[in-house]
Amino acid sequence: MVRTLLVRGLLLGLLAGLIAGGFAFAFGEPSVDSAIALEEAAQPPAAEAAGHDHGEEAVVSRPGQKAGLFLATGLYGMAVGGVFALVFAGLRGRVGPRSEGGLALAAAATGFVAIILLPFLKYPANPPAVGDPETINSRTLLYVIMIGVGLASTAIAVASARRMQGGGPWARWLVTVVTFLVPVIAAWVLLPGVNEVPANFPATLLWEFRLASLGTQLVFWTAFGVLFGWACDRAARRPAAVPVAVPTPS
Repeated sequence: MVRTLLVRGLLLGLLAGLIAGGFAFAFGEPSVDSAIALEEAAQPPAAEAAGHDHGEEAVVSRPGQKAGLFLATGLYGMAVGGVFALVFAGLRGRVGPRSEGGLALAAAATGFVAIILLPFLKYPANPPAVGDPETINSRTLLYVIMIGVGLASTAIAVASARRMQGGGPWARWLVTVVTFLVPVIAAWVLLPGVNEVPANFPATLLWEFRLASLGTQLVFWTAFGVLFGWACDRAARRPAAVPVAVPTPS
């Protein structure tokens, strides 16, 4: 059964990744082009002659980058889908909704909040020309730490809800929300902020890119959760094969 779920996760993750790639191509790439144009316009002629641009003279041209977008989102979808399927196999019958479709949707929504939304709210994505190259390692580390906080908070909340005896569903929900928010708020306060947006960078372009980045992830997790949940429900409704007795010669 785990093997079936894994193959399902890989294939549907690939499909959801390509859907998200289409969204990113339509809504994210125009803002990337605009940001790159601003970056190149701000560079001195000597830097452009040295090849420090994102145009046709770059290591990977913009048309190549746009084509590679679908490859990147497809591979991302397969990786997430494979991990999701393994986690889903461990959750079945233990936590969450009883129906497999409902569990898949709940797990996808939880994954989006813990892995994408929480880090985004603390450290939102920035387009090209924003951010100091010398701080990329520290910024990446902070982002990964925030992902870890989101996953740990989710695990703590689920474990607390499972161990709670009595009190009814409202008390269980209250414990879940509180145990989830406490480590998140602590991390939000303790972790340093990052603000490297130039003062003259257009605010509209900045938020167009950020919303497109978040929207791409929302499209992926929504599409994957719906597809995976539909496939699980469809498989659960499929009648089991009845073995046919073969008469043996007497």
